[in-house]
Amino acid sequence: MTDKTALSYADAGVDIDAGNALVDRIKPAARATDRPGVMSGLGGFGALFDPRAAGYADPVLVAATDGVGTKLRIAIDTGRVDGVGIDLVAMCVNDLVCQGAEPLFFLDYFATGKLAVEQAAQVVEGIAEGCRRSGCALIGGETAEMPGMYQAGDFDLAGFAVGAMERGCHLPQDVAEGDVLLGLGSDGVHSNGYSLVRRIVERTGLAWDAPSPFGKGTLGQGLLAPTRLYVRPVLAAIRAGGVHAAAHITGGGITENLPRVLPEGMGAEVDLDSWQAPPVFRWLAEEGRVPEGEMLKTFNCGIGMILVVAPDRAGALAEQLRQESEQVVPLGTVGGAAGVRYAGALW
Repeated sequence: MTDKTALSYADAGVDIDAGNALVDRIKPAARATDRPGVMSGLGGFGALFDPRAAGYADPVLVAATDGVGTKLRIAIDTGRVDGVGIDLVAMCVNDLVCQGAEPLFFLDYFATGKLAVEQAAQVVEGIAEGCRRSGCALIGGETAEMPGMYQAGDFDLAGFAVGAMERGCHLPQDVAEGDVLLGLGSDGVHSNGYSLVRRIVERTGLAWDAPSPFGKGTLGQGLLAPTRLYVRPVLAAIRAGGVHAAAHITGGGITENLPRVLPEGMGAEVDLDSWQAPPVFRWLAEEGRVPEGEMLKTFNCGIGMILVVAPDRAGALAEQLRQESEQVVPLGTVGGAAGVRYAGALW
């Protein structure tokens, strides 16, 4: 017999009231990210932003989008979801600054099978915190409740950032042989290579709440350290003059990301003895028997951003960055055939 019972959207698994409760919960966090240029708040069909009000005379817009990847699996399994919002912002805005752009605003996409307001609010509040630290406004987003698409408790994230720069100020620009490579320290694994990380952890048999083998707290806490936000110090360095390029060291490591900002046919020499990789990377390499070359093209190995700078500005820029609490390491120089050539060893 055909069931003729009246149905509602809630009967199909979508709770509009929960969605409204989430919006009310996150409005204060979003408002805390307001900056010059914002013309509208949450709740409209679109969000407005005025680049001229942000101080730009002839702006070129730059856009970036990214996610957090399978690091989300660890966050969900441990219940520690607050940091992945910062990861989401960092993966987008750190890319924008590599073009020479200042991040202006951010939008997020949160998708789940059944909306858990507390869980979603922690994620979005983390997104707002990442935006606040980066000087960009969280001006909109989308929460999608899609029953049957996700396992219970699972969710996925995507982020979208838009920045601006004055015309003619784009990076990379004027990269030349002899330029100095300044590496900025990472805060851990950041948000790349987690499919391999999870495979290595599975091999060890350790639980996420086991004591960390490479630091304080639990294993899960150590692997969930949020991606470092480089926006403010790198923008300040660019404005100080002498920065020719910037490379965000994400998936592909130094091996794949540094060549993206070098002229075609030009390479770089990197001294692996110039910095000490954080203990988490040695632990991953040893437990997974991951060769050094594979580590360098999978993980950041302790260097989350590389600036390519004029030789006569390298000392001053390094000191400026250190004054802004960055760990700065002279890694090597630009020159030679295409690709990255390594000297020394990670450990």
